[in-house]
Amino acid sequence: MENLGQSLGSTTGSRTQEIPILIIEGFLLFNYKPLDTTWNRCYFLTIPYEECKRRRSTRAYEPLDSPGYFDRHMWPMYLKHRLEINSITWEIVYLDGARSEEDLFLQVYEDLIQELANQSASIVLANGMVKNREPGK
Repeated sequence: MENLGQSLGSTTGSRTQEIPILIIEGFLLFNYKPLDTTWNRCYFLTIPYEECKRRRSTRAYEPLDSPGYFDRHMWPMYLKHRLEINSITWEIVYLDGARSEEDLFLQVYEDLIQELANQSASIVLANGMVKNREPGK
């Protein structure tokens, strides 16, 4: 993040401002204090127990989950960390993990487009390039 210019290459050849997007996956990272100031947007997928257990059972893990692992460890840890996340002071957008991947993608995409538009407007205002203009003035 400190050297974005070194990691970005122009992919379009246009003169529009490129805004880098970094996606970090893993809800446990919400509790990692050194990253507290890194987030612009946070999303947390909620999911009912039955659906979570069903999805977990369809995955192939190496090594395989031991019998009862989901109920003894996975689900209790999800609940524990979800409670901890409730004490976080920044905004978290909760997403219904039972919705389709397509619906979730569209919701996040639209939210990010709005966030980027808000950031661009803030940057322009901070640089003093645009003042509050009213029609006819």
